[in-house]
Amino acid sequence: MSYIISGIQQLGVGNTNVHETFKWYRQAFGTDIKIFEEAAMAELMLPYTDNKPHARHAILAISMNGGGGFEIWQYTSRTAQKTNFTIQLGDLGIFAGKIKSFNIQESYNHLKKFGAKLLTEITQSPDNRKHFYLLDLWGNVFEVIEEKTSWYQQSNFSTGGILGAVIGVSDINKSIGLYQTVLGFDKIISDTTAEFMDWKGVEGAHKKFRRVVLRNSKPREGSFGPLLGDNEIELIQALDYSPRKIYENRLWGDCGFIHLCFDIKNMKALEEACKKAGQPFTVDGGAGFEMGEAAGHFTYIEDGDGTLIEFVETKKLPVIKKIGWYLDLRKRDPKKPLPNFILKALRFSRVKD
Repeated sequence: MSYIISGIQQLGVGNTNVHETFKWYRQAFGTDIKIFEEAAMAELMLPYTDNKPHARHAILAISMNGGGGFEIWQYTSRTAQKTNFTIQLGDLGIFAGKIKSFNIQESYNHLKKFGAKLLTEITQSPDNRKHFYLLDLWGNVFEVIEEKTSWYQQSNFSTGGILGAVIGVSDINKSIGLYQTVLGFDKIISDTTAEFMDWKGVEGAHKKFRRVVLRNSKPREGSFGPLLGDNEIELIQALDYSPRKIYENRLWGDCGFIHLCFDIKNMKALEEACKKAGQPFTVDGGAGFEMGEAAGHFTYIEDGDGTLIEFVETKKLPVIKKIGWYLDLRKRDPKKPLPNFILKALRFSRVKD
């Protein structure tokens, strides 16, 4: 059997206050379902933590509207470091998270009233969707963009979870293959080169860029396919600016977007595909890894510019922790989505303010 990518599971966000960050995201975007929370040692990411294990506190939060979640990650054995330069469009790595919205005006009004720092008005993207940009409380950039079809439900908030990411690369022609083949973003939505007016207000927007938006052409399969939904990746290449690596001289887990994580099935087949693409696993956490109440197998690769991409094959999922309902996903058909009554039961893990 080949591997299955069910969608983007989460966007990792390093910060210095995990609880404050979780509160901000659930109030801003509605990602108020806590899948797990754990304080432990991070001992398996040594290639990216200066070969030293570190204590950390992490929360995984999702939205019941669908989309990927946030892995909110805080060092507790050291203080997470910020960049010592201003991150700009085109810098290498995850520049922005994409949040989907089924009512862009309602999302804009909510975030403005909430007090988020809005960088742009509502404008048109190169593929003619309405969108706008903002900063979270740590200065991370988010794009809120309209999404018409890929929803698990539409209630409470006009936004869902993570639709994708904006990733700076040094050469789109060299980078695009990994995203199109291994990760399944095989459909080009737009490929444009210009100085983009819809970016006016975002750091570095006055330069010339090539900008390619990729989507998956086939619906995602697997246990969480309906909940995670379709995804998109936006690759951007600066054409008149020498970009810097966003995480140069810093550790994984420091402030900012630390990785983009995909929910998968059949890690062995995926490993072979990554080797074939020239991007072998750089970290392999093993099949018995536990993260709080959840358990699974995680691995990492780098894209051509060192951006970290995580894969998680979930083995155990806490559905309703209060009554001890845990789901063993190893006993299920890997292609079939979980029944709605199980996915909807995740709402009992909602955190209310």
